[in-house]
Amino acid sequence: METTIDDLLLGADIASLQRAMESGALTSEACVRWYLERIERLNSKLRAVLEINPDAITIAVALDAERQEHGSRGPLHGIPILLKDNIDTGDRMHTSAGSIALAEHFALTDSAVAAQLRAAGAVLLGKANMTEWANFMSSTMWAGYSSRGGLTLNPYGPGELFVGGSSSGPGAAVAANLCTAAIGTETTGSIISPASQNSLVGLKPTVGLVSRRGIIPITHSQDSAGPMTRTVRDAACLLGAITAVDPEDAAMQEKERIAYTDYTPFLDPNGLQGARIGIPRYYYQGLDQARAEMIERAIALCRERGAIIVDPVSMPCEKATWDWNVGRFEFKKGLNDYLAKAGPGASVRTLDELIAYNEANREVALKYGQDMLIWSNETSGTLSEPEYAESLRFNREVSRAQGIDYAIREYGIDALLFLGNEEGLDLSARAGYPAITVPGGYTETGVIAKGGYTTKGPQGITFVGTAYSEPVLFRLAYAYEQATNYRIAFCTSNFFKT
Repeated sequence: METTIDDLLLGADIASLQRAMESGALTSEACVRWYLERIERLNSKLRAVLEINPDAITIAVALDAERQEHGSRGPLHGIPILLKDNIDTGDRMHTSAGSIALAEHFALTDSAVAAQLRAAGAVLLGKANMTEWANFMSSTMWAGYSSRGGLTLNPYGPGELFVGGSSSGPGAAVAANLCTAAIGTETTGSIISPASQNSLVGLKPTVGLVSRRGIIPITHSQDSAGPMTRTVRDAACLLGAITAVDPEDAAMQEKERIAYTDYTPFLDPNGLQGARIGIPRYYYQGLDQARAEMIERAIALCRERGAIIVDPVSMPCEKATWDWNVGRFEFKKGLNDYLAKAGPGASVRTLDELIAYNEANREVALKYGQDMLIWSNETSGTLSEPEYAESLRFNREVSRAQGIDYAIREYGIDALLFLGNEEGLDLSARAGYPAITVPGGYTETGVIAKGGYTTKGPQGITFVGTAYSEPVLFRLAYAYEQATNYRIAFCTSNFFKT
């Protein structure tokens, strides 16, 4: 039977696409056209993609010619990648963070991430929808909603299942095969959550591993861009392409920084053998029965595959009282700095102006209000308040020395194990430490939560480690993925029946 382009591209990973392109069975142009057709067909319902790169086909054609004449640049040559809409691209695509206030904004230059992907030969296919302002606009906003793009839906249960936020568009797009892979961003759960809810692999890197330059910020202490993919190998491949040192990002100058341009050598199908996995039982208490059973199956699987299960692991941070002052203070400073240097088409240049713009256009801009923007705007925007300094100190000390680093040191573990983006994942966010989630199955029942969605549907198993422990996390996640193959492929026919 003749191989069709659907056979080559449905659920395809980066390595299989490269083999097809090298053999001549596929071109980047054909690949891009296939994704564009699929976006045209599915996105009106899914609302995962905000806009297409008008130059995507031209770029793909040029990369095909380059492959013929000079060979491949590497594993991302000709691969279509979507970017979350808060990542600058110095081209004919807009960067808006989902806000109509920036709907006509063109960034002056590429973000460091976009520039590195271009250099690696990736085709920047388009911009993906997101929770507006990365969910730092309103305390009542539904995950996946933006005034510019509407509400992104979870392809496994549109209108019912939680899509996750704020990298909702990248998550839904990768799950529905609207691209090969995507780059999301995370401050607190914004990669791990949608990856978990859309049966994907998502990696939130250590803050300082990937440049933050050219990404619309929430808080520089926690913001990090990372891969959202259908396989662990693809995540390792994509991460390696975006770790080059950026002299303009202070976090990348830390002497403790450990980075690689290729993380695939750390992928070991036997990687759970002898690994010490910590079980933080305190953070499992809020799980409903179906999800509690899922995490127990994950623990049993790790044990069967040779892991040493340390159960329970307790940390001094467990009953800490957290606040959100770091985000509150850093958002105003970071956004004002970004908007002051924004390119043409930006309707606002400060947080003050953004709030006023939204109020003047409230019918389309304020479906959920803007209480968080107003809350942040009450600060000086200079990061000079003692309240901010104390909150930052507390976050770092408690999440690290009394949290993740404490557990790793005291129990001699390699990583902590969580379900999806549950409460304990906030520790890695506040610490600026890495986390990786991998498909863990699908729950048929759940409780009503998170903006009216149910907790049933795809769920991820998440490994958390200390700073720059991405190699360890990839080893564990890959072994878990290979042992389970829990990812449920998206079914187009079921999507249209819903």
